[in-house]
Amino acid sequence: MHTYTNELIHETSPYLLQHAHNPVNWHAWSESNLKEAKKMNKPLLISIGYSSCHWCHVMEKESFEDEEIATYMNTHFYCIKVDREERPDVDQVYMTGANIITGQGGWPLNCFALPDGKPFHAGTYYPSKGWLKLLKNITKQYTDNFSKIKSYAQKLTVGIQMQETAICDQTPQKLTADVLENMINTWKSKWDYEYGGMKGAPKFPMPSNYDFLLAYSSIISNSSIQDFIDISLHKMAFGGLFDQIGGGFSRYSVDAVWKVPHFEKMLYDNAQLLAIYARAFRKTNNPLYAQVIKKTIDWLQREMQDNSGLFYAGIDADSEGKEGKYYVWNSDEVKQNIGSDYPLVKAYYEIDQQGQWEHSNNILLRTKTDAIIASEFDLTPSELNQRIDAVNKKLLQVRNQRVAPGLDDKCLTSWNAMMVTGLLEAYTATHDETCKNLAIHALNQIIEKQYQHEHLWHSYKNNQSSISGMLEDYAFVIQACLNAFSITGQEKYLDIANQLTTISLHRFYDVEKAFFYFNEENELIIRTAEIHDNVIPSSNAVMANNLLKLGLILGNQSYLELAENLVGKVQANMGTYPSGHCYWAQTHLALSYPFYEVVIVGKNAQRLALQMQSIFLPNTLILWTATSSNISIFKNRFKSNETWIYVCQRGVCKLPVKTVEEAMELIQ
Repeated sequence: MHTYTNELIHETSPYLLQHAHNPVNWHAWSESNLKEAKKMNKPLLISIGYSSCHWCHVMEKESFEDEEIATYMNTHFYCIKVDREERPDVDQVYMTGANIITGQGGWPLNCFALPDGKPFHAGTYYPSKGWLKLLKNITKQYTDNFSKIKSYAQKLTVGIQMQETAICDQTPQKLTADVLENMINTWKSKWDYEYGGMKGAPKFPMPSNYDFLLAYSSIISNSSIQDFIDISLHKMAFGGLFDQIGGGFSRYSVDAVWKVPHFEKMLYDNAQLLAIYARAFRKTNNPLYAQVIKKTIDWLQREMQDNSGLFYAGIDADSEGKEGKYYVWNSDEVKQNIGSDYPLVKAYYEIDQQGQWEHSNNILLRTKTDAIIASEFDLTPSELNQRIDAVNKKLLQVRNQRVAPGLDDKCLTSWNAMMVTGLLEAYTATHDETCKNLAIHALNQIIEKQYQHEHLWHSYKNNQSSISGMLEDYAFVIQACLNAFSITGQEKYLDIANQLTTISLHRFYDVEKAFFYFNEENELIIRTAEIHDNVIPSSNAVMANNLLKLGLILGNQSYLELAENLVGKVQANMGTYPSGHCYWAQTHLALSYPFYEVVIVGKNAQRLALQMQSIFLPNTLILWTATSSNISIFKNRFKSNETWIYVCQRGVCKLPVKTVEEAMELIQ
């Protein structure tokens, strides 16, 4: 049925499969293919993207499906397609190269390299004419000036390496609390106090930023920072960034007011946003945050869950070749389907007002609180919620009849582990057993399917595990296991967290550099150490936090020293790049301010633990056991028929108490 079929037909990645019938003779990234490229002595054309990337789709249609362009690519280049979600290590190397060459990056990332993988040119999206012109120019330069290209590729590779080693070579500093204050003072001039997030456009949610700020503002009692967080979370939840009827957040907003999203939905964003809204709800009891949590959980169950209980990677922005077509509405369509409730819905979702977008379509969004709308329509808040819920169900039924955007149905270990953490946070905030059940089932599936023979796999699809796990997989699964241990009290999760930490130290940690590499030794031109937070927190930063908690639970002093050393290595950079060090700052906060281990032992321990976990308590680790345990933090504390709460700092405990109220007094 297809005129062309290339090697990608054997892959499981939806992104790679999308290109399996291009006339371009694409190859997957693999050690064997790289060896073949060296034998052919052709320059590499490495094209990197992901399934829900809009401009990746555009470039495929314009260039990679064009027979003339494909013929030229096949003749002069060895063409490799990479799913950046499957191989974030490959993406990291060539994205760093692109940033050095052009000062910016993005996807699709198109990189030209010597047969040995050393890059010499890179860019992002090119229109078809510009792409063919570039291909011909690269070919000419490669033929006529190969020695210059080889020399530049060598220098660029050294430059990529230097970016990696610049921070790795720094001497760890002694941690000081004023670093965090200076970090905030440097950063806050960039905050948008009207719409939240950072000033300007596009606007990315960056939940790890709010996560740190929420904890920091609570510890130092800074109301202005708390106001900024509330504005940000409120505006994101009210804007087009959040799918008002279906739940779930899009990846970012193209404008400065969260109105027009880039409509793709990614699991990693929603995992982190679920967690931050849950923590914010525990602190503020804002009902809006509870609505966001519920709608996000509904979306996960309805659209994102694999038969295994794991969660898919993401949903495209495009359907029927148009970005956002699945999600937008014209007013007549809403009116026909809603009937007499239309005036309420029009006001609630700003139809033909603030929601108006392109081609008479509306992006459903909100500008008024439930209380204001209820007052305008002479309704109680409960009556309003019932009517809006009914409307959302009707609109969702209509929307489900449309052609849906593409689904990236691979299940990534790291992203699923992040979602486990988000769901467990939602459980502590709402006490909804659904959240806990979804989380624990997904974590058990990760352990069963992706953790085999002291090895984590990165991707899962069609009952098949593939791609060796990278540091982010280990870091986020360890984090998820520690959170599951805290909630369930089941020691098997602590055991697995400790096992994976031991494996990580063996496979990824460089004693000389005192950092973790992102991957094991492989076919890449360099090994990278992911240091900076991006939309996903730095895997090194997550490991530092994991080591701190494990050290406290197990009484392992070497873990505690390692955590402090890791944070000390980056401390000098936190003030100059605050948004890229927020997860580091979380661990810095735990090390430089009072940090409490709350240990609850006895027959009522689980109930008291959940009661305390429901309170927003940053810099606090809450653990429980209903039985005698040899784990260091529980040892010799259990007494039958009694329940005691111990409040400790670095293993030094105050006299035990029996009530949560008494324990809170000791913490405060």
